[in-house]
Amino acid sequence: MRIQAPAGRLRHVVLFKFKPETSPEKIGEIEQAFGELPGRIPQIIGYEWGTNVSPEGHDHGYTHAFLVTFADEKGRDAYLPHPAHKKFVELLLPHLEQAHVIDYVVRE
Repeated sequence: MRIQAPAGRLRHVVLFKFKPETSPEKIGEIEQAFGELPGRIPQIIGYEWGTNVSPEGHDHGYTHAFLVTFADEKGRDAYLPHPAHKKFVELLLPHLEQAHVIDYVVRE
C-alpha cells in the first residue's frame, strides 16, 4: 500500500546489514558508491551517513545508516528508478543481508 505523503522535504532513511562474508574493502566500495549518488542525481538535496556507534546493543546487526533528503516526494520518486541508483543497487544487493528503509516528511 502506498501512502501519500504531505508536501514538504522528504527524508529517505536507509539501514544496511551486510552479509558476514562481505569484506571491508567491498563495504568501502559500497560506501563510496552511495556517496557518489548526490553528484549524479540532482533531486538529492542532502546526504549524510555513518556507522553504528551506539552502546545500547539494539542494532540487530545493522552497521550503516544513510539519510538522503529530497525537496519533496517527487524528488524521491525520480531517485528510485534513476539509472545511477539502479546501478548502485546492483553493486549492493549481492552483499546485503538485510535493509530497512523508511521515508518521512520533515515536521518542524
